[in-house]
Amino acid sequence: MKDITQLDPVALRTLAVAVRLGTFEAAARELHVTPSAVSQRIKALETRIGRVLLHRVKPLEPTEAGLVLVRLATQTELLEREAVAELVEEDDGDGTSYASLPIAVNADALYGWFVDALAEVQGRHRVVFEVVREDHTRTAERLRRGEVMAAITGEPKPVPGCRVVRLGRLRYAAVGTRDFHAAHFGDGVGSASLAEAPIVAFDRSDSLQHDFIRRVTRRHLAPPVTYLPSVREFDRAIRVGMGWGLLPESDVAGQLASGDLVELVPGRRPEVALFWQHWRLGSALVDDLTEAVVGAARGWMAS
Repeated sequence: MKDITQLDPVALRTLAVAVRLGTFEAAARELHVTPSAVSQRIKALETRIGRVLLHRVKPLEPTEAGLVLVRLATQTELLEREAVAELVEEDDGDGTSYASLPIAVNADALYGWFVDALAEVQGRHRVVFEVVREDHTRTAERLRRGEVMAAITGEPKPVPGCRVVRLGRLRYAAVGTRDFHAAHFGDGVGSASLAEAPIVAFDRSDSLQHDFIRRVTRRHLAPPVTYLPSVREFDRAIRVGMGWGLLPESDVAGQLASGDLVELVPGRRPEVALFWQHWRLGSALVDDLTEAVVGAARGWMAS
């Protein structure tokens, strides 16, 4: 069997940066070397491993073997920075004593409670975060690709090399304004009205509204959609009558009680189970972040 121990850490980091940025040129700029040097480092690593690590397309795509080494490189960098942060008593001014943790988070958690967990952890560790906003159906793929070290996801099955912790269930209500409901659903909520009534969605990966329609009608309908990739604007668009959409149950209880918002199908409230997945590491930082995330989620989500 080919001996692939003692891999070059510089080459590993070069591979991870190239995958993250998508091109040799972008990686070269970040690493302050030439694109040729980036290519040579990765070729040497491929020779050492005996496998192709990258598909040379734009953006660069790691092979399965490449993903394994990207995860290794990112994990190693985190543990090294965490160790340095423990050893350095004061920041040297360039931020190098801070660990950096990339995380993928769905929009509702990010704008609802997730920042509280980050702030709690930053109060105890020398750490900064790179938070990627992504739909809960897609965050696990970020983990698989080694782009992030942890994610809030709807995927209960652990990504290889990861640990899963259940956070709870987020319950939604399908609502519209009183006037919107009267204009579009005066004759009831059914296939015909749902096919015509405008909806509001976060972005094209947001399937909550269409999933709700399929559950109610058992049909695949294509109503007109306004996309607003901001939680605040998404919420406001529904409340000013641009369309109907699903909002967290806790956010609309008062308006439903007052009649300002009307539920399309009373009592039909879909739930999304969310999970916290993170790489298995001997890291006090990741352990503390997991504890903070689980604690913050508990106050917002059903068990």
